[in-house]
Amino acid sequence: MASNPPAACCATGFKHEGTPFGEVKNIDGVNTYITYPKDNKTPEKAIVFLTDIFGIFPNAQLLADEFAKSGYLTVIPDLFQGDQISVADMESGKADLPSWLPKHQPANVDPVVEASIKYVRETLGVKKVGAVGYCFGAKYVTRFLKTDNVDVGFVAHPSFVTHEELGAIQGPYSIAAAETDSIFTTQLRHESEDTLIKTGQPWQINLFSGVAHGFAVRGDLNVKIQKWAKEQAFVQAVAWFNQYL
Repeated sequence: MASNPPAACCATGFKHEGTPFGEVKNIDGVNTYITYPKDNKTPEKAIVFLTDIFGIFPNAQLLADEFAKSGYLTVIPDLFQGDQISVADMESGKADLPSWLPKHQPANVDPVVEASIKYVRETLGVKKVGAVGYCFGAKYVTRFLKTDNVDVGFVAHPSFVTHEELGAIQGPYSIAAAETDSIFTTQLRHESEDTLIKTGQPWQINLFSGVAHGFAVRGDLNVKIQKWAKEQAFVQAVAWFNQYL
């Protein structure tokens, strides 16, 4: 295992303030948040944003908007078909992951990701597709970083990724990692380095001190180090896409 299964730390964090400017559309039965770069409704490059267990919620939408401001059409498919963990459960710490996770395995999630990639490529006419994945979503960035699916990948504090999935990537892959992370541990991070080297693909791992699993999407923005790390992980992602996408 390149990263451990989601655990209690995946269901904690802070809701961010702001008003998303994209819109939610129903695409072939899947609610999808779509946000465009300013003054460009026909971009040739897009990012498929694969979320943590909270799905399409303000933190993810605001991040997607930032990718759009950076020039990338960004779409967030509802990986969980309305069965995401609620923000209330995040704030109360009452999320029941053991009963939730079995309902959201690759057999359930892969078709949603595949359909979203097909939508941006075929319907929207995008020529190159990047993918970002936070926590839960990182597994699916990794699984789909293959020819004719996703061209470039970025993940933050990944969950549930296997060495087999990581070793099969066929494109550039960047990771933002937390110093304190029971899921993407120091040992698993080093094992992942060995696996990435063997792929022959461009890769990068940035390690952020003073933060824990979830920092890149659910960090406490009132804490200076968490706010800085979250913003720098975003800068890392954009720089990676600017280089390879």
